[in-house]
Amino acid sequence: GLTVISGETGAGKSLLVDALGLLSGLRADSGVVRHGADRAELVADFTLDDAPQAADWLRDNELDETGDGDAPVCQIRRVIRADGGSRAWVNGRPVTLGQLGELAGRLVEIHGQHEHQALMAKASQLTLLDAYGRTDAARGAVEAAARAWSALLRERDTLMAQGDVSDRIGWLEHQHRELEREALDPEALAKLTADHRRHAHAAGLIAACEAAFARIGGDEGPSLTRTLQQVRGELQRVTEHEPRLGEVDAMLDNAAIQIDEALVLLDRVRDDLDLDPSAFEQIESRIGRLHELARKHRIAPEQLAATRDGIAAELEMLRGAGVRLETLDLEIETARKSWRKAADVLGKARRDAAKSLSSKTTELIGELGMGGGRFDVAIEPLDEDRPDPNGGERIEFLVAANPGQPARALRKVASGGELSRISLAIEVAAFGMDAVPTMVFDEVDSGIGGAVAEIVGQKLRALGASRQVLCVTHLAQVAAQGHA
Repeated sequence: GLTVISGETGAGKSLLVDALGLLSGLRADSGVVRHGADRAELVADFTLDDAPQAADWLRDNELDETGDGDAPVCQIRRVIRADGGSRAWVNGRPVTLGQLGELAGRLVEIHGQHEHQALMAKASQLTLLDAYGRTDAARGAVEAAARAWSALLRERDTLMAQGDVSDRIGWLEHQHRELEREALDPEALAKLTADHRRHAHAAGLIAACEAAFARIGGDEGPSLTRTLQQVRGELQRVTEHEPRLGEVDAMLDNAAIQIDEALVLLDRVRDDLDLDPSAFEQIESRIGRLHELARKHRIAPEQLAATRDGIAAELEMLRGAGVRLETLDLEIETARKSWRKAADVLGKARRDAAKSLSSKTTELIGELGMGGGRFDVAIEPLDEDRPDPNGGERIEFLVAANPGQPARALRKVASGGELSRISLAIEVAAFGMDAVPTMVFDEVDSGIGGAVAEIVGQKLRALGASRQVLCVTHLAQVAAQGHA
């Protein structure tokens, strides 16, 4: 239905619009807080039976809530502090102002008394026409095709800007050969480090291994192996008197097996150790080359493998630059044709929408007291065939305010009253094309009166048949049409 908010100038009729604007994410300053108060608080509750897009958005952002009857509901709350800061919540959970705007855009459309100013811009006119014609899919295809064409063009320009790359290819090949001579993978570097440490401490390691072997299982002097054998023999002689000593003997037997295995490994390690100065020099030399390469490329030795792979990738690209340029020309032309095809589909949809919008708006202009007036949507194809993300044409709204007059650009219509009526006619003709369930009009009827004002009221009432319409007005003829 249509709910009217009316009253004298200064009575605060537009307060509702201001509040909904702030709840929609508009920037606020401390001036909206009453003098002496700490904060201003705004809360709006919405039922979502007729707002599926808002319900989907809440669910996708995990902000959904259900009411008593399990129907989805939404509460938006915003607090603005006297120091200028503000916070916002949806269904009790904090959100950003950007999220607030996204959600509110699916719940409320606000049309202010200066809304017609936005219709002066060609970009806004194109957006309105596309919304009226429901061309989202077609426009998306055009934008994607234009982006693909632009990306290919940038790639070609980059390759062309490189000019003669033979010198760089030669320099990169030299660098790549230097890096290819070395084993740079992480496993090889780890083994090299371990080998270097082992060779550097070979003498100490050999001495430690020999000393350990002698103490554990040496033939001369006391050893751990012989001591263990003696202990087991002594225990076995008295085990019959204390059965638990059998468990001790079993444990010592396991220990003897582990010691024997340790001796075998110790002997193997000792045999692997070799005081070979030439091998140590080779390892030192290789480590020196790696550090020299790392300094040359100004990176850590661990990053040399990634640098080698990056040089290889650049070499491959440069070597194939000539071939790539040839294929790029073909791909650019194919992308241009794809854009042209998508733009033709969008252009047809726009021409159909323009014809329908022109007819409906012209009819409404007549009903709003401008008999004989005419509204047209001029569509001009772009001269150049360069893919444009907005499509292959430009549009402009044209109006003839009186019969016999040529249609002129909407931005050149002089009379403020005429402009208000024409803008309202366009808005009324285009409304209902989206799923937003609540529309708010803030004195969009300014500059009109009499019988025309009554017709405006009737149009707003008609919109209320399928939407919640809130209208701020000072005209009795409009207010009389309200359901509440």
